[in-house]
Amino acid sequence: MIARVFPRRTKATPVDDMVFIGYPTLCDFARAEGADEIHVSVAFSWDMPDAERFAEIWQGNGFSVKMGGPAFNEPGGEFIPGRYLKRGYVITSRGCPNRCWFCAVPKREGYQLRELPITEGWNVLDDNLLACSDAHIKAVFDMLKRQPRRPEFTGGLETKLLKPWHADLLRECKAKRLYCAYDTPDDLEPLIEAGRTLRDAGITAESHTAGCYVLIGYRGDTFDAAEKRLNQTIDAGFVPYAMLYGDEGGQVAQEWRQFQREWCRPQIVATKLHRP
Repeated sequence: MIARVFPRRTKATPVDDMVFIGYPTLCDFARAEGADEIHVSVAFSWDMPDAERFAEIWQGNGFSVKMGGPAFNEPGGEFIPGRYLKRGYVITSRGCPNRCWFCAVPKREGYQLRELPITEGWNVLDDNLLACSDAHIKAVFDMLKRQPRRPEFTGGLETKLLKPWHADLLRECKAKRLYCAYDTPDDLEPLIEAGRTLRDAGITAESHTAGCYVLIGYRGDTFDAAEKRLNQTIDAGFVPYAMLYGDEGGQVAQEWRQFQREWCRPQIVATKLHRP
């Protein structure tokens, strides 16, 4: 039996009895009695000091402890539903063939894409699902049709790879939400084309199904330029979600945080979506 420790709780954190958050208590030690190992899972590098301290405390109380997670920049292993992510989240592939300057995935996964055995779930977190083989993509959608909830593609779908048959599969599985990305200037034309492809399949921003992560606040960015990209995203047929760039320590400028908050308010985005 493996107990898991997380520095903080998120909406994706598992909720079973062998999950522990933050500093352990005597009750936690009692509850974990009999666990074969304690796994300290670290998603973000800025949580590493706390995670290391938690590992020391568990180990000092006689538990066998291992540390891992995305913050270690090591390739991910097999995906086991419910172990490090709440049930419903699923990863069917790891890695991405692109080498985006702001993304740690290619470096972490060795610049390779790996298709994994497909397990059950409805919130797809693959780094780049559409870069997988056609057979794998179709198998993932077959799995999604069996789920008790409408699927979400939180991991993102690359617009340069989106084809009409992908859009047809998204419509057939009644996708609740999908996300594309507008990170660099060369993403705009593929985003516009993807918007057309999705609209042809009946998937629109007005239904809030088609969303787009828009990277903002990186070095050299300006508020005017960021707002232009966010408005271009709306024009392309997507609900924009401003994603704030942070350095390795997770630090961002306060004024950019305020800008992001303004663009994340549903009433503001809704107004912009329905502008004349």
